[in-house]
Order: sequence, then structure tokens, then C-alpha cells
Amino acid sequence: MSVSSRPARPGGGKAGNPAGNTDEAPTGLKKIVAASMVGTVVEWYEFFLYATAASLVFGIVFFPNADTPLDAIIAAFLTYAVGFIARPLGGIFFGQIGDKLGRKHTLQVTIILVGVATFLMGCLPGFNSIGYWAPALLVILRFVQGFAVGGEWGGAVLLVAEHSPNKSRGFWSSWPQAAVPVGNLLATVVLLTMSSILPEDEFISWGWRVAFWLSAIIVVIGYYIRTHVSESPIFLEAREQVEREKAISYGVFEVVKKYPKGILGAMGLRFAENILYYIIVSFSIVYLSQVHEYNTSSLLLALLIAHVVHFFVIPQVGRLSDKFGRKPVYLAGAVLGASWAFFAFPMFDTQNPVIIILAVTIGLCFHALMYAGQPAIMAEMFPTRMRYSGVSLGYQVTSILAGSLAPIIATAILQETGSWLGVALYVLGACVVTAIAVLTLRETRGASLRDIDAADAERHGISVGRDS
Repeated sequence: MSVSSRPARPGGGKAGNPAGNTDEAPTGLKKIVAASMVGTVVEWYEFFLYATAASLVFGIVFFPNADTPLDAIIAAFLTYAVGFIARPLGGIFFGQIGDKLGRKHTLQVTIILVGVATFLMGCLPGFNSIGYWAPALLVILRFVQGFAVGGEWGGAVLLVAEHSPNKSRGFWSSWPQAAVPVGNLLATVVLLTMSSILPEDEFISWGWRVAFWLSAIIVVIGYYIRTHVSESPIFLEAREQVEREKAISYGVFEVVKKYPKGILGAMGLRFAENILYYIIVSFSIVYLSQVHEYNTSSLLLALLIAHVVHFFVIPQVGRLSDKFGRKPVYLAGAVLGASWAFFAFPMFDTQNPVIIILAVTIGLCFHALMYAGQPAIMAEMFPTRMRYSGVSLGYQVTSILAGSLAPIIATAILQETGSWLGVALYVLGACVVTAIAVLTLRETRGASLRDIDAADAERHGISVGRDS
């Protein structure tokens, strides 16, 4: 089959179909951004809730027989890691569905799944009530939660990226990323409120459960909003193409076969970002609470303030990636991220609340330099017919090697050495890996998704568009 000779238009666009092709934001883009953000807030409220509860509560409630408090926390983080193992499976499953049926319907399913799993976590009896059934059921629900989140990210960011103008895709598609600190912020607010108004024994007994139950409210809101968005025109055209040209493949197996370098590149980008984030938001809690016996409410307050700053910084970094390019901004994040732990832990050791807040906030600002541009960069790595699968694989598989293990490795290093230096070297090594990955990628700032689809078609000898 040959490539169609349909006339090209400036920017790779097509008349009457501005989404993703012109330099002006199409009508309804803000509504699509809001729908993606609300769902992402829900997903990450629940995912971060688990991370914080694993640091503060789960070791006591579900693993009371551990030899030391750090052993109990490591056991809780191992159940936390189950969610990361499930995420690539969810990414594969929902990526295939999203590339075939669409981003919108896939996102409606994921938000319900993660909501049900999180609500049920709040209902689980502890180890003292049902023994080993308690951690076993926690693991099962964590798996379901992670499976759903695995399909969430790719759909949410692509729904925006595929509607966005070429020259501002970095800015618009960074907004779903900004929803992550909002979800984390909500989780922190709820936990901070419950830990502040309740005695510690009551917070551990039942107070933490309220935060899990409240997820039902925002799940309903998020689901409703997601029913009122539309698929991007470029995706609808790609789906019609696949249906018309039966020889054209899509989804997971096709992207692994045709774009393995893209998947590896996405994994390299994700590696340090994911590790740095969980060292900041999870391990810092462990370090301060176990080494310095720092107050739980003060820890949560520090995270709350840092998440607010993180939210405002992310879209501005997305704008920078549109102005200066994806690579220089991302590389700056990797370099600065490598330095963070070396000055942050001495700042933690001061036990000064203001200095601790500053250390966490600086870390999340460094993280934003990598995190904000990911949707645009990864969307520009793959053609539409396999984009959901490609970005989901690159993003979620890395979570197993990076985010899932980061708190466990860091806690084990602290337990064995009694020092933060090994943790700092661990973060440094991760940032070196990501810096190398950034340097090997081509710059895609301002790229047209239609041109990427056309290049894919020419490369594989398939038709683009209807024959006239």
C-alpha cells in the first residue's frame, strides 16, 4: 500500500480539524484539560494516600509482629510495591483498549476501579482482628488499585496532548501532571486534619480510614466529568484507518515490535524522576519520623506546602519546554535532581520546620523540571495508532524498577548504614541514567502529531487518510 497524496497544510494540519495541528488552542480544550485533571486528582489522591499510610500507619495495623519499626515499614512498602508491579499490567491492558476503543471510555473504567479498591482498603480489619488475611487482602486491593492507575496516566495525558496545538503542547499537556500534586495535596490535607484532631491511638485505630472512605465522593465527581469529554479528531481518524486497512496493527504488541527504542527512551526519562519523587514524598517521612522522631502533623504540613508549590510550578515548566525545548529543560531537572539529596538531608537534620519545608519544596521543583514535559515528549515519540500503549509501557514498566523500589531501597540503606549518604548516591546514580537517556533523544518541540503519523505510514508502507 502507498501513502496517500492528500495535500499537506502548514503545520501538518488539515482544514476544519485544528486539534493538535495548529498553533491556536481548539474550542473545548480547557474543558478537556479539566476532565483529565479531575480524574487524575482522584487517582493520585488514592495512590498517594496509600503511600503516606504505608509510611505512618500500615506497619502498625497490618504488620505488628515485625522485629523493629523499620522492618514493619519495609513490609508495608512491599505491599506498596505491589501496586507498581500491577501498573504495567494495567498499562498493557488499558493501553490496548485505549488504542482500539478510545481514551474516554478507558478512563471511565479506571476511575471506578481505583475508587472501589481504595474505599475497600478503608474497610479492612487489621492484623489483630483477622490475622494474615489482613495483609493478604491489602495486597489484593493494592494490586487492583495499581492495575487501574496503570491505565489512567496514558489516557489522561493523551486526551489533552492529542487536542493541543503543536507549539504549546508542553504547556497544555502538563496540566494533568499538575493534578498529581493536587491529589497528593488533598490526601495530605485529610490525613493532616485527622492526625491533628485525633489522639495518635485513635488516628491509627480508625482515623486514617476516613481518608480512604472519602475517596468515594471525588470518584463520583470525576466519573461524571469524564462522561462529558470527546475523543480527539486525530485519534478518531487513526481508528478509522485501522478499521479500514485491516492489515494495520495497533496497540501493545505493535509498539513493542515497531518502536522498542521509543519505549526504552521513555523508560530512561522516567527512571530518575520516579525515584526522586518517592524519595521526597515517602522516604523523607520515614527518615524524619524514625531518625529524628519528628511530629507526624509537622511532616504532613511540610508536604502540603510543597505540593501547593509543585502544582503552580509544573505548568510553567511545561511552558518552558515549549519555549526552550524538551531536552534542555529535562536535562536541567536530572542534573539538579542529582544534587538534591546531598543538601536536603543535612537540612532535614536541622529539625527546623521552615528548613525542612524548604528542602522538600526545592526537591519537588527539581522534580517538576522532569515531570512537566513527560506527556508532550512521550506523545511525540509514538504514532497515534499505538500511542496509548507506547506511553503507558514506557511510563508504567519503569515504575517497577524505580518508584516501587525506591522507598524500600532507601529504608534498607538507612537501616544498614544509619546514614543518608547511601540514599544520596542512589539518587545520583538514577539521575545519571536519565541524563544519558535525555542526551540520546531527538528534540521534538513543536512537532506535529500528524507528521509523526505520516512518517509512521511512510516507514511501514501504509495508507493515511481516505483515497479521493
